Amino acid sequence: MIKPNKKPINPNFSSGPCSKRPDWKIENLKHAITGRSHRASDAKKKIKSVIDQSKKILGLPDNYLLGIMPGSDTGALESSLWSLLGARGVDILAWENFGKDWILDVFKQLKIKNLNIHDVDYGYFPDVTNVNFDNDVIFTWNGTTSGVKVPNADWIPNNRKGLTICDATSAIFAMPIEYKKCDVITWSWQKVLGGEAAHGMLAISPRAIERLQNYTPEWPIPKVFRIANNKKVIKGIFEGSTINTPSMICVEDALDGLKWAEKQGGLDFLFSTSNKSFEFIYNWIEKTPWVSFLSKNKDKKYLSNTSITFKINEEWFVSKSEEDQRFIMKEICSILLKEKVAYDINGYAKAPPSFRIWGGGTVEPSNIKLLLPWLEWSYEKIRSKYA
Repeated sequence: MIKPNKKPINPNFSSGPCSKRPDWKIENLKHAITGRSHRASDAKKKIKSVIDQSKKILGLPDNYLLGIMPGSDTGALESSLWSLLGARGVDILAWENFGKDWILDVFKQLKIKNLNIHDVDYGYFPDVTNVNFDNDVIFTWNGTTSGVKVPNADWIPNNRKGLTICDATSAIFAMPIEYKKCDVITWSWQKVLGGEAAHGMLAISPRAIERLQNYTPEWPIPKVFRIANNKKVIKGIFEGSTINTPSMICVEDALDGLKWAEKQGGLDFLFSTSNKSFEFIYNWIEKTPWVSFLSKNKDKKYLSNTSITFKINEEWFVSKSEEDQRFIMKEICSILLKEKVAYDINGYAKAPPSFRIWGGGTVEPSNIKLLLPWLEWSYEKIRSKYA
């Protein structure tokens, strides 16, 4: 195969930290309030703007509170687990790495006794008909490490008794989410809008607020996870007074991404951009015999349009050993790295050998399109090496 002669303008296809928005420059951050207290009025206004702009662009319900938490999406999600769980039993859905991490938190750390685990291997989606909504329910909207997403929220009843806690970090801003079916929604700045890492967002519904006001867990809650004190919601978290010191440079960067998204057309633009990237890869896989999606369910509604994950079909590998397959994947990714065509597209370390290409709103679909011939060329190059 002839080596392609045109490369993506931006080779950043990693799913975290993710590509900055098109035309991003470090000078965009020159107005960051550095060297001052984050409690100063000017700084608090900036922090509150991240909350207000996020809520506006997403169209979150007015009666949902939105705040900023330390520790990225992980910190936001774990704060909800530590502060809300224990009043009822818990059902957890897990079909990739992060969902499996939440099992460890609930089972080993919080030691919830009444626990139902709906755990399936990479590539599969759990049977949601077995979920008990009298319990609190924890799930990821998009499987960042498996490329399998929740198709819709039809399986979540309106009259549920428990809370629904949704890790939406690689979904929100790129996929429709029925907010009223989710009592807790968490995400990080780094994903779809390409912000700097370390900060997470926590949205809570009136039902979750009611839980905080009427229930105190039996375990001590670390300060960084505490969203209520003595059955009173810590309002400052949702008004720009963060639990710990945020980076004002990261705050400025988050605002830059939000302003860019709004200027481009908001959610419609972000959804459309992500879906175009996905369609390029989907159509390429449909006509390319040596690759297939990691998802075992080929229905498009289960296929992630952000963490687009696919594998080399086993019959096209020279070796059947997983260790050898991982080595071959690494070689292909090394070629693309050396050519400065694609950075960091090897699949998640705990997932089966696979490629994972980020297709969030800051990735231009034209760059995805230019990447695909390079994938074919690098695969053929390595295959001929071992033939």
